[in-house]
Amino acid sequence: MEKAVRTVFSPWESEKIIERSRFIAYSAHVECEEAARAFIAEIRSKHTLATHVCFAFIADKLGNLQRFSDDGEPQGTAGVPILEVLKNKKLFETVVAVVRYFGGVKLGAGGLVRAYSSCAAENLDGADIRVLEVCAEYVISVEYTGIDGVQKYLSSHTCTLLSTDYGERVAFKIAVKKAEEGAFIAGLVDHMQGKVETERGAEYYAPFEE
Repeated sequence: MEKAVRTVFSPWESEKIIERSRFIAYSAHVECEEAARAFIAEIRSKHTLATHVCFAFIADKLGNLQRFSDDGEPQGTAGVPILEVLKNKKLFETVVAVVRYFGGVKLGAGGLVRAYSSCAAENLDGADIRVLEVCAEYVISVEYTGIDGVQKYLSSHTCTLLSTDYGERVAFKIAVKKAEEGAFIAGLVDHMQGKVETERGAEYYAPFEE
């Protein structure tokens, strides 16, 4: 069965001052290396006067596509620490870029590692983290007399209502976690005493709150 994946759901920005250097951290959801590098390029374009724009990303669901850069900082003091934060938080399809404006005080190798690690970690602590899980899409069709029954069932179970179509019958398009679809549909049919039709559609990853 496909694995659930933790990821940053929407872009997030945070900032801190360490020994007069200004650090600005950015994180975002990305689904390929091209998207990650485009995000980093966008950050660079916003901070053309920055001393360094260091980054790391894991741009797939398996953790095989990992890249990082110290961008001129001493080797191993920026990119790898950021990457380690991503790994420790078990995040995938996520990019983190940390911009540094040098404030005149050298931090040393250990200080740089702590600075970049803490900036990445604090940013991700504030970000909207979601779990991507494989979902199955269903169209649930009922007579108009069954609307309340279906709505009550959907509101009390984990699923995402995608659309509602009012035609000769009422059709609810939903997404339900693949791991739960069997019990979900069986429970729906029982709840509606068989007065419901279901049609299974596509499978895809969808975000859920932790």
